[in-house]
Amino acid sequence: MAFTPDVTVTVIVFNDAERLPRAVASLQAQTHANIEIVISDDHSTDNTPAVARELAAADHRITYLRLPENSGGCSAPRNRALDIARAPYLMFLDSDDELPPKSVELLLAAHRERPDIDFAMGAVERVRVDTGRTSVWMPHLVAERRTVNGIEAEPGLFFEHLSTSKMYARAFLDRNGLRFPEGIHYEDQLFSAQAYCLAKAFSIVPEPVYRWYIAPYVEESAASISNQRHKLSNVRDRIHVQELIDDFLAQGGYSAALREAKDYKFLKHDFRMYAGDLPYRDEEWLSGFAQTVNPYLARLAPGAYARLPRAERVVLQLVRDGRLDDARLAARGLGHGVAPRETVSDAAGAVYWGSEVPSTQTGRRELSLSELALDARPFPRAQFRHEIVSLDRGPGPASVRLTVRTYDPGLRLPVGPQVAALVLSPGRRRMTVRFRLDPVRPGIFEGRVLLDLATASLPPQGFAGIRHPLLQLQAPGGLRNTGLLLAPLEFPSFTAAVPHHRLTVEPEGRGAGRLQARWEPTGLTARVAGPVARRVGRTPLARTIRQAVRLVR
Repeated sequence: MAFTPDVTVTVIVFNDAERLPRAVASLQAQTHANIEIVISDDHSTDNTPAVARELAAADHRITYLRLPENSGGCSAPRNRALDIARAPYLMFLDSDDELPPKSVELLLAAHRERPDIDFAMGAVERVRVDTGRTSVWMPHLVAERRTVNGIEAEPGLFFEHLSTSKMYARAFLDRNGLRFPEGIHYEDQLFSAQAYCLAKAFSIVPEPVYRWYIAPYVEESAASISNQRHKLSNVRDRIHVQELIDDFLAQGGYSAALREAKDYKFLKHDFRMYAGDLPYRDEEWLSGFAQTVNPYLARLAPGAYARLPRAERVVLQLVRDGRLDDARLAARGLGHGVAPRETVSDAAGAVYWGSEVPSTQTGRRELSLSELALDARPFPRAQFRHEIVSLDRGPGPASVRLTVRTYDPGLRLPVGPQVAALVLSPGRRRMTVRFRLDPVRPGIFEGRVLLDLATASLPPQGFAGIRHPLLQLQAPGGLRNTGLLLAPLEFPSFTAAVPHHRLTVEPEGRGAGRLQARWEPTGLTARVAGPVARRVGRTPLARTIRQAVRLVR
């Protein structure tokens, strides 16, 4: 009897024999079982072929397809599978990910409810492989069930550029000759942009339809293509695919508003990822980065820049101006309300980032900080910059002696010494270490503090986790302001034994670059107390007690 599937799901794989069975098992567990599964192997050299053939032999729905040579990307194996797919609807899965059990059912139901749509899409569940924590990617875009009549109606959906979160009507792809672009990286971005623009209508379901396993902090040598941001070739690949999208939009005569939305997505998503890494890059890399991105940045719509948060606009302009050391400085604490070390005003009273008034109209527009009202914000929301300028081992095995400098470009702090404290909360128990910041010159304060982490109060069941000290300022009248404490990007880490734990003090090594304290339970705390507490904590009685405590508070 001929097999007539409703949906073909292609699993692309290369040298991933270990995880391929998990991906295929997620398809075999679908609540809608009438599917075809094509394992498309990009000429693996490990045990993948044997594993794939064994899977195909055990399930008549599975076809194994092996490319004659490695293509080096995702497009060719997807396209070869698409050529032999038998179903009227198509989905794609990477071998290191999974489909939740109802994915096919949910997306197929959307097509059957609205036969005129060109594709259906749903939420993407992201799973951190290092912690197991889950989150929804771009949740605001998929929160509401709806049908969108063309991307012009919701251009913000450009941000959801995954091809794997969607079920496509085969007729739609064939009618438009739409295939994955071969020979480039970031093929999903171009394919998805084309699909969005060519689709007359598409439906969105809020339920998760794709499970994406991410490893954001793996060694650079083992990072996926999208995480190889340390390579300038990675930057060039991203720019190249953006230029291909721009060409497609121009040739298709799409509106200026749609092109601006695409530019905004590039600045807010793609460039923003590189911006967070700038403090950790050397001068040679920064110079190559600026040479690569600046010609492209100059072509983007001014309206796209205007939609960004001010801190991101500052970093972009500093890169465009070739002020790369300043760009590194501004990039620390992006998204955390960290102030610059200094500002400057022009004759009209406009305030700018840094020590010099910008010489160009674009520079003055992008580096202006006047809208932040640094000199007038309510004290709890005032912006300061706190930096550890020296760090030495203290007298105790788990203590560090810090010299902390606070920059106050808005001159919010009164003249004279300031009341400050380091605050961190391992296991939800707050540790506060007070110290004094003395004025160095207007807008700059400095103080010394001994942070003895052996005195931190840890819960009886132990604490396994990471904390970063914050700096809290107290104004006359009792108002408080709590902000990020930046540390040297590099300093010698050390490990010490504290009661029932191993404590490591180290640089954060990513993001803002904070002082990082990491606790690991040892002995009986690790083997008995922690596991027992976690099991007890999941009981209905424990949940009831926690809810009652919250109500009392």
